[in-house]
Amino acid sequence: FVLVTFAAPIAQMLYLSIHNPVFSDHMPRLTAYLEAHPDEGVPGEAGFAALALDLAAAKKNRTAGQVGTRINYERAGSNSLFKSGARKAARFTGPPYKEKLLKHRKDWADPHLWNVMQRAAAAHTLDFYASALDFTHDAKGEITRVEPERRIYAMLFVRTFLLSGLIAVLCLLLGFPVAHLLAHLPLRYSNLLMILVLLPFWTSLLVRTTSWITLLQSQGVLNDLMVATGIVGDDGRIQLMYNQFGTIIAMTHILLPFMILPLYSVMKTIPPSYMRAARSLGATPITAFVRVYFPLTVPGIGAGCLLVFILAIGYYITPALVGGSTGELISNQIAFHMQSSLNWSLAAALGAILLFGVLILYWLYDRLIGIDNMKFG
Repeated sequence: FVLVTFAAPIAQMLYLSIHNPVFSDHMPRLTAYLEAHPDEGVPGEAGFAALALDLAAAKKNRTAGQVGTRINYERAGSNSLFKSGARKAARFTGPPYKEKLLKHRKDWADPHLWNVMQRAAAAHTLDFYASALDFTHDAKGEITRVEPERRIYAMLFVRTFLLSGLIAVLCLLLGFPVAHLLAHLPLRYSNLLMILVLLPFWTSLLVRTTSWITLLQSQGVLNDLMVATGIVGDDGRIQLMYNQFGTIIAMTHILLPFMILPLYSVMKTIPPSYMRAARSLGATPITAFVRVYFPLTVPGIGAGCLLVFILAIGYYITPALVGGSTGELISNQIAFHMQSSLNWSLAAALGAILLFGVLILYWLYDRLIGIDNMKFG
């Protein structure tokens, strides 16, 4: 079961991040030519003949758009170039192919285009990982950083990990006293409070997210209350939504139960006699809590923080609705490439880097605290 539902999808994602056979499958003649002439640059008649014949076949098989999209990942404008080139090549009756294609569009003589096609001809490549880290290939085929205004992925990775860590800390600060109260209240009261903790699981995630939009937007309940009480003027409403603040608030609220439950399950197993013994030996309430009670809750803290952090870095719908441009996480870019740009290999590479980051943090946690000390109940 674990192999089919967990390991196999991850393995497929990792393979997809280095495997993209679209160009080699639909342009076989040109692929063979490029493999035989790896450093030629813009080719002569033989290379253009292979290109023209493959374009004509792509027009017949209706695959020119797929090939153009693959090249368009690295060279803007290539999609329309391949579509129009396929229509033109389908009408060719014979050579000279190079002259005819260059007459159609001078772009076919662009060295950068041929460098991109040279790399795309390889079904297995690490180029998508380079793109996921804001690197690209220049016109000479050398790896270089993308322009500063296009460096979005590295920044989003940093933002995702920082915000997820902050959300985990906020959930801990809010969830620890609630879990402590749950563990020490009489049963009839703790059961009622537990129902309130579990109540969010009975409502839709979308409903909980949109409720925060209603509360925090500039014309929302909270701003209306501040205007009514004179805290801010009507023209000075605070922007609490569609930014990082909105993402942090909404995700902290949504993920808070995932912190409370592991903490509660651990606190419930701590005998009250430990605190009484510490007090009887002369410890103050604060000293008894810090030196006796709190260390016993570390397994629950570790479990809750790790659970909240891992859930936070992969959240998509909440940042998409309340985050705006400054509250967007890397998961939103993964969804964009899966649903809109259809660059599944780049989406897989972004997801793989996210997975590697989590595994590194998991390893650090095991080295510093010990995974055996983590308890969910």
